[in-house]
Amino acid sequence: METKTQKAAKLIRPGQFEPHNHWYQKALNATIHPLVSFFLNLREERIIKRYCHLHPKVNAEVLKQMLSYRPKYFLWAGADLMHVTDANGKRQMVLIETNSCPSGQKSMPLLDDNREQGGYKQLVERTVKPFVLSRKRSFDGAVAVVYDKNPMEASGYAHALADVLDTEVFLATFYAEDRDPPVRFHEGVMHVRDEQGSWHPVRFAFRYLTQRPWSRLPLHSKTTLLNPIVACLAGGRNKMVAAKAYDFFNADLRGTGLEIITPETIWDVSKAEIPLWVRKLGGQAVVKIPYSNAGQGVFTIVNEAELEAFMSRQFPYKQFIVQSLIGNYNWSSTGSRGRLFHVGTMPNHQGHTYVADLRMMVSATPDGIRPLCVYARRAAAPLLDNIAHGADSWSMLGTNLSVRQPDGSWDTDTNRLVLMDRRDFNKLGIG
Repeated sequence: METKTQKAAKLIRPGQFEPHNHWYQKALNATIHPLVSFFLNLREERIIKRYCHLHPKVNAEVLKQMLSYRPKYFLWAGADLMHVTDANGKRQMVLIETNSCPSGQKSMPLLDDNREQGGYKQLVERTVKPFVLSRKRSFDGAVAVVYDKNPMEASGYAHALADVLDTEVFLATFYAEDRDPPVRFHEGVMHVRDEQGSWHPVRFAFRYLTQRPWSRLPLHSKTTLLNPIVACLAGGRNKMVAAKAYDFFNADLRGTGLEIITPETIWDVSKAEIPLWVRKLGGQAVVKIPYSNAGQGVFTIVNEAELEAFMSRQFPYKQFIVQSLIGNYNWSSTGSRGRLFHVGTMPNHQGHTYVADLRMMVSATPDGIRPLCVYARRAAAPLLDNIAHGADSWSMLGTNLSVRQPDGSWDTDTNRLVLMDRRDFNKLGIG
């Protein structure tokens, strides 16, 4: 009789970190660009001084408060930024979305060649460990890393945790569609199943769950989680709430010279209303499903054919987000800020410019919020001056590297990865 093999958590012990398992080959031996290294090593006072020198209307004290802020729940985050400009040449960074389980470590060259665990260990030392030690332990239990994507980085964090905390760490998958996962909750406590089939209570879990994590994690957990699920519900995995939060925060910042710049955004749009908003934005727009990520559930619309294709699809959600589209100057949306368009990469030898975004990862420290790592991604097709009839706008505008396979697994198109190294950074044109 054939028996089904149960999935089990893998036990990670201190001293087992191997760099080649946790970086892309492209990044493993890359040398960080000196400008990026210089920025990531800048002290807060120098950042504030420089920023206020370039933006004299900014209230320096408010900026200091922002950078010194110590969040209670959202301790580790990523932001996807687009480098844009307008017809007058005013360059800006536009925030596309925030991420509560950001990738990036496997794409980041080492800041210090003598610290071979790079940002993995840095995040654990300056953010995770202080957080764990600050929590009152109500029960004895294990330490775990649970994930549903990006095993390269999830396992890197597990090894870094094992070394920094000097303890064994369970590494377990926790997929939304798994009917018998090696992770479960009982009376608010996470448990993981080992290779012998025994269940172990978990006192702290570092979680890398990206696909509807609220379907598996409770809002109130006796197991300490980083990040807790409230960080996702408050905007880290909910684009609708995030869009509202940006607007509310900007209202609070009015008069300080500071602002979160985002595409013009319309919330709570029913499917039937989408064509009206697309036309109001000039016939070009981006439509998003609020709860999707990794480039899924994002639809760029630049012509009637793409609008009709979107409207013909069936979705399990009733409300959407509609945003102004940032493309080439000749075919971008016209919003309250006028017409923004991509700066793009430096032209290559064929004269092609590509859309690229920038992923910035930050974390909370005892001294405030600090940058941790950064990388960039470019679109698959070059940015055209004019859109031909039937052209695929997503291939020119979509930058996410994740590719969903038919079996539900994920792959990555590393050919479009842009590193912060001496070779790639200059191509971005942001220095």
